[in-house]
Amino acid sequence: MPKLELQNLRKEYNQKVTPVKNISLEVEDGEFLTLLGPSGCGKSTLLRLIAGLEMPTQGRVVIGGKTMNKIPPGDRNIAMVFQSYALYPHMSVAENISTALRLRKLPAQDIENRVREVANKLGISELLERKPSQLSGGQRQRVALARALVRRPDVFLLDEPLSNLDALLREQVRAELKQLFEHQSRPVVYVTHDQTEAMTLSTKVAVLYDGLVQVRLVG
Repeated sequence: MPKLELQNLRKEYNQKVTPVKNISLEVEDGEFLTLLGPSGCGKSTLLRLIAGLEMPTQGRVVIGGKTMNKIPPGDRNIAMVFQSYALYPHMSVAENISTALRLRKLPAQDIENRVREVANKLGISELLERKPSQLSGGQRQRVALARALVRRPDVFLLDEPLSNLDALLREQVRAELKQLFEHQSRPVVYVTHDQTEAMTLSTKVAVLYDGLVQVRLVG
């Protein structure tokens, strides 16, 4: 099972802009790490470094003992859930969920089985034929989570996934997330500026400020 290690990660855009400064963290299988801090503290940049969407200026991203720095994002087997959901508007819910599986050229029956299994788990089975424009914010968020889960990735990354939901729905989905990821034996890295979210969901929290880990908390 893969463990995630961040070893002395640094990201510089230029001499004046260094959003990530020498960060080292470990996330074991089944652990839920939240990166907590204000806007601009380096949380989302760190997530992008893990995903391979940006390259570190120095340091290493290691998954399951293997250095990822030179491995393209599509080959890292990482699932990312974005704040904006990032669903394809022209595709049905089922097609959105199965995108990565179809790219891997899995057999059609396997894809259908996995989509139905994860849709069942998230209570969205009746939505599979709908388009994203026909869904509420909470439903779109569940579809984005289903797309991540169906991949069976080595690492889950979630970037402020609840920030577009109203307060009541946010509380409901937060409870669902906690239950959902308690049964996943994979490292989870979650980004938020919300302290309640961090303390509710996490097995450990890293508080970031000015590109550095200022405080580490273990739940």
